[in-house]
Amino acid sequence: MIPDTTPEAPSIGLLLNHEEEPGRPSPRWRDMAAFATDAEAIGVDALWLVDHFLWESDPWGRDETEPCGVWEAWTTLAALASLTSRVRLGTLVTCAGYRNPALLAKMADTVDEISGGRLVLGLGAGDAPDEHRRFGFPFERRVSRFAEALEIVVPLLRTGRATFAGEILLARAAELRPRGPRATGPPILIGSLAGRPRILGLVARYADVWNAWIPHRSRAEEIPALREAVDAACVAHGRDPATLKRSVAIAVAFDDPLPGAIAGSAAEIADALHRFAAEGIGELQVRLFPNDQRSVEAFSRVLELLRS
Repeated sequence: MIPDTTPEAPSIGLLLNHEEEPGRPSPRWRDMAAFATDAEAIGVDALWLVDHFLWESDPWGRDETEPCGVWEAWTTLAALASLTSRVRLGTLVTCAGYRNPALLAKMADTVDEISGGRLVLGLGAGDAPDEHRRFGFPFERRVSRFAEALEIVVPLLRTGRATFAGEILLARAAELRPRGPRATGPPILIGSLAGRPRILGLVARYADVWNAWIPHRSRAEEIPALREAVDAACVAHGRDPATLKRSVAIAVAFDDPLPGAIAGSAAEIADALHRFAAEGIGELQVRLFPNDQRSVEAFSRVLELLRS
């Protein structure tokens, strides 16, 4: 049991089943829709989508050599915005180099409109050189490209206008019309780990939410060092660290073992999830293994215990 004196349980989101898994049938829209409605029914707070097109090999470290395809995130988000009614919807995270930044801001505002103000715009610099090469996107100068993209995306969403001329990207009097349901647009999440000072600086300057991606070491003991790095970046940029929300992406395994994932009884999993709250993490993005409706059903008991 979780003691009454522990911090309030973190918000819980699930990663959607929109990617291929080794040895399993490719997910169809009916599978994704059922997963999403079941997840909303058991009370999860959010649904998250990775923004990839084709994993070169299994991204979760299993011994597979075949590429794994992924349904396009933003098309799927728009469908989920219409299908669901309560859960927040977000990208974990959208690679800034995969779409023109002004277009991306337009897409985000549109999905926010369809969802009634439930979008979280997760952004990152990109981390898959093979995927960039396969689909014709430049991988060089990706952090500089990300920094310039934020100079366009953020003012467009916050004020509805942006003009920027950088070394890589350009926007001339771009304007969002009509505007979505929130005058300053959706919250912005930026993913970064410690040891990436340029990205942490962008987190401190632009993000409403910071995210760490640690599925292969899903333990609360990983958080202090990461948190200290983020706090230091905020202080260096004149920001109060308390104004930045914290989230972490982790893995929970039921009958599909994954090294580093949280596993065990429902009570043991709930206890492990709750430990993140004590480290200042307000939200967890959980990738289930296997990522299917049976796991959603099993996770419902974890969620019940976590919130009791």
